[in-house]
Amino acid sequence: MNPFIINTFIAAILIGSVAWLSGRSPIIAGFMIAMPVSTLIVLPMSYLQHGDQEATVTLARSIFIAIPVTLMFFVPFLLTTRLGLSFWQAYFLGAAILPVGFLAHRMLARLI
Repeated sequence: MNPFIINTFIAAILIGSVAWLSGRSPIIAGFMIAMPVSTLIVLPMSYLQHGDQEATVTLARSIFIAIPVTLMFFVPFLLTTRLGLSFWQAYFLGAAILPVGFLAHRMLARLI
C-alpha cells in the first residue's frame, strides 16, 4: 500500500479521535494533542520512508524549535476575556500571528 495513504490514514485517525474526545473531555483532549503524539508518529515514518538519519534528526530539531514558536497561535485565546474577543476573532488573529512565528522558526532553525 502507498506510504502516503497509510500516513494520511494514521493522521486522520489521530485527529478524528482527539476531536471526538474533545466533546467528552476537553482537558484530556488538549493534553493529548499537545503531547508530541504526531512527532512520535512522524519521526519513524520519515526515517522508514527515506532512510536518511540526518534528515530525520533535522526534522526533530525543527519540531523542537517550532513547538514554542507555534504557541503564539494561542495568545489571542488567552486574551479573549480581557480583549472581548469571540472564538472566531481569536482563531483568525492567532492564525494571522503564525506567519511571524514561521519567520522566527526559519531564523532559529538556521542557528541550530
